[in-house]
Amino acid sequence: MPKSSPTKKSRLRPSWRVLGLLLLGFCIPLLAYVAYLDRVVVSQFEGKRFSLPARVYAQPLELYPNKTLSATRLNEELSQLNYAERSHVTQAGEFKRSGATFELYTRPFTYWDGDQDARHVRVFLHNGRISKIVDIASNIPLDLLRLDPIKIGGIYPNQGEDRILVRLQQVPPALINALIATEDRRFYQHHGIDPKAILRAFATLFTSNRVQGGSTLTQQLVKNFYLTRERTIRRKVKEMMMALLLEMHYSKNDILETYLNEVYFGQDRNRAIHGFGLASQFYFSRSIEHIELHQAALLVGLLKGPVYYNPRKHSKRAKARRNLVLAAMHDEKFISDREFQQASEHNIEVSALPNRGQSPYPAFLDLVVRQLKRDYREADLRSEGLRIFTSLDPYAQSHAEKSLRTQLAQLEQSRKLPTQHLQGSVVLINIADGEVVALVGDRNTGFQGFNRALDASRQIGSLIKPAIYLTALEQPQRYNLTSPLDDDLFIWNEPGISEWQPQNYDKQFHGEVPLWRSLALSYNVAAARLGTELGVDRVMATARRLGIEKTLPNYASGLLGTVHLTPLEVAQMYHTIASGGFRTPFRAIREVTTMHGEPLNRYPLKVSPAVDPSANYLLTRGLQEVVSHGTAAGLSRYIDKNINAAGKTGTTDELRDSWFAGFTGDKVGVVWIGNDKNESVKLTGASGALKVWGQTMAALSPQPLKTLKPENIVDLGVDATTGFLLHDNCHNTRPFPFHQDSINENDQYCGQKRSGKIKSWFKNLFNR
Repeated sequence: MPKSSPTKKSRLRPSWRVLGLLLLGFCIPLLAYVAYLDRVVVSQFEGKRFSLPARVYAQPLELYPNKTLSATRLNEELSQLNYAERSHVTQAGEFKRSGATFELYTRPFTYWDGDQDARHVRVFLHNGRISKIVDIASNIPLDLLRLDPIKIGGIYPNQGEDRILVRLQQVPPALINALIATEDRRFYQHHGIDPKAILRAFATLFTSNRVQGGSTLTQQLVKNFYLTRERTIRRKVKEMMMALLLEMHYSKNDILETYLNEVYFGQDRNRAIHGFGLASQFYFSRSIEHIELHQAALLVGLLKGPVYYNPRKHSKRAKARRNLVLAAMHDEKFISDREFQQASEHNIEVSALPNRGQSPYPAFLDLVVRQLKRDYREADLRSEGLRIFTSLDPYAQSHAEKSLRTQLAQLEQSRKLPTQHLQGSVVLINIADGEVVALVGDRNTGFQGFNRALDASRQIGSLIKPAIYLTALEQPQRYNLTSPLDDDLFIWNEPGISEWQPQNYDKQFHGEVPLWRSLALSYNVAAARLGTELGVDRVMATARRLGIEKTLPNYASGLLGTVHLTPLEVAQMYHTIASGGFRTPFRAIREVTTMHGEPLNRYPLKVSPAVDPSANYLLTRGLQEVVSHGTAAGLSRYIDKNINAAGKTGTTDELRDSWFAGFTGDKVGVVWIGNDKNESVKLTGASGALKVWGQTMAALSPQPLKTLKPENIVDLGVDATTGFLLHDNCHNTRPFPFHQDSINENDQYCGQKRSGKIKSWFKNLFNR
């Protein structure tokens, strides 16, 4: 019997089974892949959405009645803070000057101690001081007004991203409307992808290997937030799948808010500008809440090509693109005919604020980062959005930078030195609290390189001498300011070290001189002999008490400055002297908060006694003689003698280093000038560094130096010619301070010889 033939149905059954298995084999991996993408979408969106850099701010400008402040300086400070001068003040960040009266509208800001709202105020100045501050709305006088501090830099994530997070409710409706009209008109209707956009994308397959065009806002967010920049079919499919998943989990407002904070607006040197919040500051120097219609349209227009439409370089292109955005808004009925016309006629106006990609104050920021790394993990500094409030005074910083630049150029010209032969650094410290208010590490002040203020360890020359004289003055039974010192030939022999024979700068010896004059005129031989008599180790111990933390050499040549220190280390030493003998470790950071303003860490003032206050008082008087009648007398060309500044010049062998360290009533300053190859700069401390110091201080309206006299200090007459102690009833005297334990009636005389004959070189020496 013949076999029966299989039916058609039976022949197809195996094919359907195979097809089903194939579909199942395809769907399971697809579902697994979708589940994986779903986890990625949710975990990254729910987690930390952005790596936020730590933001570093200068100290805020504080205004209060009776503050010393000229109208010219206030005008300059407002300009530095990027306040715009207007004929009519209507919004935050504007001011108007009428003689010595200022009307200004402050910007809102969150400080470490709370929020400060924008305030419309009037500031009255009289005779170089603030006489009154009045709130215009309430007509109530104010005791204190703080102006928002400028951002001086950031500690960025590894990819250099920077952004200012904004909430959706902060963003003006005009900007949202511009974005919807231009980028995704059906944003509130679709579910992550737009079918028309998909058709447009696939249509490009027939003409190009790349997929282009038509992404929704959700797809753009996915591309920026989750994916790489590659433009392939595979990545496009992945983008659409993730867009659908994102819309399944989150509301349109969540997606829109994240988009507003993520989109890219170009590059500012090493910093990538992300988000509308930062873009508004970067281009207009105003917060997102205060931008106008034409500015909102410009920002949206930049999304198409931040480089191509850069308004700072291509204003015509930017204006044309902005007007296309305005036209799209007009087509969608978001703006009226009149609004469209007025906004389209606006010229492109962007802020003249300098780029902040690389901090304008890299040397100071370097100091801040070093201090922060003692207390925070670097990963947190680069991602948690910390807000760091520093002690930098932008006004003092700008004048320190200007003085260094101009003086180095003038010195090179006058000394016939090659251009850029000289380098230098400046350090300025508040005496009251040890805060670093200015720090310059390079004559090219914006250069992010070797920081000479912190890392250039050079011989300090005569800057070490105050440690010698302080060591002596702490022994009042043996030494006072008029104690005779021998400035004749001196040879020092020490086992294992070559014979040492110090010389004075003028290559002469000066015989017997009073201690204060040896300091004022920086006599090397007298200082070296005194230092060896006291003990080199004892002198170096005094230097360490003044704040020098590194190990100092215990050999005699160190008494004349073969010690190597950085400008900041020198500043610590002189700050202790300026503080009355109390040591205060420097700080560049005032407060650290979270990005929401919650305090994280305080950097309190730490003060400890270091040296005898009476001896320090006498030393300070000696350093004032350096300025009034000694090697630093040239300061009188820059600051008034009534400031009574104190200081010390420093010069090293072969004129390789020029130093000046000094202080007024409110600030300590240290200036170093040299050459990176350690070549001669042909400058003494007086002919080089002193000029930078003087020009800087002259711009800062320094306070007079008024030291508090200890109870055990008395004033006695000193011969104005010889510099030695006299009876009170003698003529031609001037008062000098003495520790009461240092006074011996047998030492007082009136025109008589003291130890040997008074030599003719004493005559008129005081007025050299």
